[in-house]
Amino acid sequence: MKKLAIIALVLVTLTGYAQKKDRKNMDKENRSELREDISPKDMAELKAKRLTLKLDLTDAQQAKVQKIILKQAEENQKLREEKKADKSEEKQKPTKEEMVERQNHRLDQMIEMKREMKTILTAEQYAEFEKMKPEQKRKKGQQKGKYSRK
Repeated sequence: MKKLAIIALVLVTLTGYAQKKDRKNMDKENRSELREDISPKDMAELKAKRLTLKLDLTDAQQAKVQKIILKQAEENQKLREEKKADKSEEKQKPTKEEMVERQNHRLDQMIEMKREMKTILTAEQYAEFEKMKPEQKRKKGQQKGKYSRK
């Protein structure tokens, strides 16, 4: 009787663990779908408000930052739509030149944003903004690691 109870307990535990793992994957899929539904304007507003909370921005600074983020979000959405259109035509890896071009474009965007943020933010706010970047990369890396394990 004890053995039967132990076996039942083990089976229930394993079943619960398996369902929990499936739920994580579903959340990841749902989040990516939800992210596609968010308009660039809403995305820019949310990011600007997060920066306002972290950097204690004034209303004027928040409006300027929101314009910068909106411009970048619209451009990124345009690139995503182009990539999606290319994907539907043929499934092939990008060439070396295309990869270099994408990386250059992304880095140019980052440089431009950094310059614009430097003109908008005070010295203390900009220093805090720069400190946020490594933390975001660390968190992003942890998230990728969390979902890549199976």
